[in-house]
Amino acid sequence: MRGMGIMGNGTSLPLGEIPAYDAERFFAAVGDAAGGGLRVASFFGVPAGDGQTALYALFASKAEGALGILSTRVDDSFPSLVHRFPQLSFFEREIAEQFGVVPVGHPWFKPLRFHRAWTPGRDAWARPENAAISVGVMDYYRVEGEEVHEVAVGPVHAGIIEPGHFRFQCHGEQVFHLEISLGYQHRGIERQQVGGPHPKTPFHMEAAAGDTTVGHMQAYCMAVEALSGSPAPARAEALRGIALELERLANHAGDLGAIAGDVGYLPAASFCGRIRGDILNMTAALCGSRFGRGLLRPGGTGFDCDAALVENLRRRVAEVRDDLSNAVALLWNTPSVMARLENTGTVPAESARELGLVGPAARACGLNRDVRRDQPFGIYRMVQIPVATAHHGDVCARAMVRWTECEKSLDFIDELLRQLPGGPVRKAAGPLAANRISVSMTEGWRGEICHVAITDAAGRIDRYKITDPSFHNWSGLALALRGQQISDFPLCNKSFNLSYCGFDL
Repeated sequence: MRGMGIMGNGTSLPLGEIPAYDAERFFAAVGDAAGGGLRVASFFGVPAGDGQTALYALFASKAEGALGILSTRVDDSFPSLVHRFPQLSFFEREIAEQFGVVPVGHPWFKPLRFHRAWTPGRDAWARPENAAISVGVMDYYRVEGEEVHEVAVGPVHAGIIEPGHFRFQCHGEQVFHLEISLGYQHRGIERQQVGGPHPKTPFHMEAAAGDTTVGHMQAYCMAVEALSGSPAPARAEALRGIALELERLANHAGDLGAIAGDVGYLPAASFCGRIRGDILNMTAALCGSRFGRGLLRPGGTGFDCDAALVENLRRRVAEVRDDLSNAVALLWNTPSVMARLENTGTVPAESARELGLVGPAARACGLNRDVRRDQPFGIYRMVQIPVATAHHGDVCARAMVRWTECEKSLDFIDELLRQLPGGPVRKAAGPLAANRISVSMTEGWRGEICHVAITDAAGRIDRYKITDPSFHNWSGLALALRGQQISDFPLCNKSFNLSYCGFDL
């Protein structure tokens, strides 16, 4: 990480301490860092005045447990690095769409979320060289051949589901290529944070991805606390850890049941669906909301947990452990179920590394990465949680990682409840420091969540960048379908279970 500004997770740094390079040196440094094994956690733009855009590249180092950041300024374009580092593809397209700065040489340059540029008159799609592309209209990749056909799904779906478009190129039942087009859920959450924090900001963060309320709020609270110098009390950090693992438990249990449902195995599907509700009710016992809304706030938590509730939750944890173990055992012990999970939707480890996959999708491919251990935060700095991995990269591996993580989360929650620190649960957070940048990362149930906050000279938010794990992982789902039967799509899709709104922001 030589030549970068070095930060810890949940810390801040004066903007003047971030190395600012000329464009040529910056992109050479980005290439060297990515080629040297550092992972791109975020890559984004900030208006810099005089028609320029400042670019920031944030790297995560597992070996050093630290984050490195560097910056440059560009005018209308910059050289694309996607040919060498596919994990940059969505980041480059996002920068082009937000600021009209075109990544020259991008192999598949097209809209990401179908919105106008944040800077008036800077729309990349309005340029003559991009005349074939307009907001909401674009060409999809096509495989030509007499026996090749195309299947289009969405953006309107048959169930209660957010909008997303899937375009399959097939030969018979075999999928040659899947292209995924999102952006229909775009709400402009990042853009609305400029000038903040606003009274509505916590509610925006809780809704960044509605099934990851705790994960995103944890990252937001860490950002505010780093910029204001107001760390949360130990008891609040423990309660946040319990809530984060309950969120992981609920979603993993639901996904295991949904995977069972997608192969037509209703006993496990029914049991896991009911158990997911039991876990959500545990979060509701903490704060009144099954999704944890209102529980986390800058400076700590909005609710405490008395002795009676602690014992109640410990009893419920024990019941969930028994029930979920029995339900999931039905999956592993049913040959017809395992025959559908094994060797379906495989993503090779090297491809997962190139795409920058995170969370269970990455760990199922043997990539041993987890923010809770690699860049520890909050209670995870004091209490370790083992990282679960698998090696086959298929649906079975993704399901197995989920179940193993459930076991570890149950142990973690019970230990925290037994050793819950005393003291207050919240301290007042002061004003944000001026001209600083903070980086906060959490390990949500889908994987790494990264929030970057930059303040201006008045201590107001000048740029707020959110990277949901789905932003990294949608490309993994597309790759998992190559060579599969199109009927495997629902199963593969559920094994990733990515967020539309978390991507669209």
